[in-house]
Amino acid sequence: MNMLKVGDKVPEFSSKDQSGNTINLSDYKGKKLVIFFYPRANTPGCTAEACNLRDNYKLLQEQGYEIIGVSEDSQKKQTNFRDKYAFQYPLLADEDHTVIETFGVWGPKKFMGREYDGLHRTTFVIDGEGVIEKVIEKVKTKDHAAQLLN
Repeated sequence: MNMLKVGDKVPEFSSKDQSGNTINLSDYKGKKLVIFFYPRANTPGCTAEACNLRDNYKLLQEQGYEIIGVSEDSQKKQTNFRDKYAFQYPLLADEDHTVIETFGVWGPKKFMGREYDGLHRTTFVIDGEGVIEKVIEKVKTKDHAAQLLN
């Protein structure tokens, strides 16, 4: 895993959201962007994290942030997840791992004594010029917005 770090310039990327719209990094030029990677839509931790960002969306926007969620789920799963919880932000269906590999958040994980490769729950804050300002690797799923605002 070769994860991007603070000070790195994020390479341009392009991916489809839950509705099939193409989202490019360059669409957010001049804006502060939060990209949060989560392992699987509709699982307890991922739901708590995404709902915490939803509940604090207005506050985050007032601070100048735009938000994108990313997982390797299909467009259909992302659409169901977004509709079920009424998220105001796009969810990228990164099935081919384009964005996941760009940020370097795929790699070895352990769960219940089993090792496997998977998506690491990580959040990146990117400035208006595409440079990473902050990386959160120990995401507090129920209090994630506070981690971003502090």
